Amino acid sequence: MRAIDNHCHPGTIVFRETFKPYMEALEKYWKQGMPVKTEEEMIRDFVDADVKVLLVAFDGETATGLPKTSNDYVAGLVKKYPDSIIGGWGSVDPWKGELAIQEARRAIKELGLIGLKFHPTLQRFYPNDRRFYPLWETLVELKAPVQIHVGTTGMGAGVPGGMGEHLKYTAPIPCIDDLAADFPGLTIIGLHPAFPWTDEMTAVVLHKGNVFWDLSGWAPKYLPPSLKRDINSRLQDRVLFGSDYPAISHKRLLQEWEAEDYKKEVLEKLLYKNAQRILGLATV
Repeated sequence: MRAIDNHCHPGTIVFRETFKPYMEALEKYWKQGMPVKTEEEMIRDFVDADVKVLLVAFDGETATGLPKTSNDYVAGLVKKYPDSIIGGWGSVDPWKGELAIQEARRAIKELGLIGLKFHPTLQRFYPNDRRFYPLWETLVELKAPVQIHVGTTGMGAGVPGGMGEHLKYTAPIPCIDDLAADFPGLTIIGLHPAFPWTDEMTAVVLHKGNVFWDLSGWAPKYLPPSLKRDINSRLQDRVLFGSDYPAISHKRLLQEWEAEDYKKEVLEKLLYKNAQRILGLATV
C-alpha cells in the first residue's frame, strides 16, 4: 500500500448525477472530461495505484436541488469492496434539521461510516452558525470526525457568477476556528489547501489541536512554498493525503508527491501514517 486516500469520490454515475451541472461546467473550464466509471473500473484504478480509499457521500439537496450520493450507497460499496475501500465518509444536509441529526446517527451507528463530510459552499451554510450546533453536538457524542471543505472550489469555477455559489462560507477564520474552539471534542479535517486562506488554515491547524488538514484536490507542485515548508516541518503530524478522485488520478498525485523535496519520514506520515493514527486505521 502506497497511500490511504482520505477523500475519494466514487467516480460512478451516482456521483455524476449528484454534481452533474457543476461537472459539465468544470470540464469546460479544465478543457478535459471526467469519464463515468463502472464500479469495476473504479476499483481497478485503486488497485493499479496501490491505494486504499475512504469514499465520500454527499447530500446538498436543499441548496442544489440535485440528488445525493447517499450514505447507503457509499456504505454498500465499502461492504462490497473491502480490500480497496476501507471506509466511508457519510454526509447529511445541515438544513434538514432534526432529520439531519437522525441521519447522522444512522450513518455512524448503523451503516458504520467513519464520520461526515460537509461542503459549506454547495450546502450554503456557515459551519459556525449556531443554528447547526445541535448537529455538531451529536457528532461529538458519536465520537465521529468531520471533513469540512475550506477555500475555493472547482464547483462553478470559471462560470460567470460561479453558478451562484459563494466562497465566503469556506474561510477557515472564523468558520473552522470557531467550530474547533466551541467543540474541542470534535475532530475536524479541513479539505483542500484552503486557497486563498492557506496561511489562515495553517494558523488554525497549529493553534487548535483538534484540527487536521487533508490536502486533496490540488497537484502537489502547485502548493504554495510556505505550505510546502510547513508540511516538511511543523505540520508533518497534522496533514493527510487525499485525491479528490476522479478529478485527479492517484498515479499523478503520488508521482508528484514523491517528486517533491519532502523527508522520507514526512512523506510516510502524509501518505498513510497520519490517517492511521488520526482516524484509527492502524490495522490497515
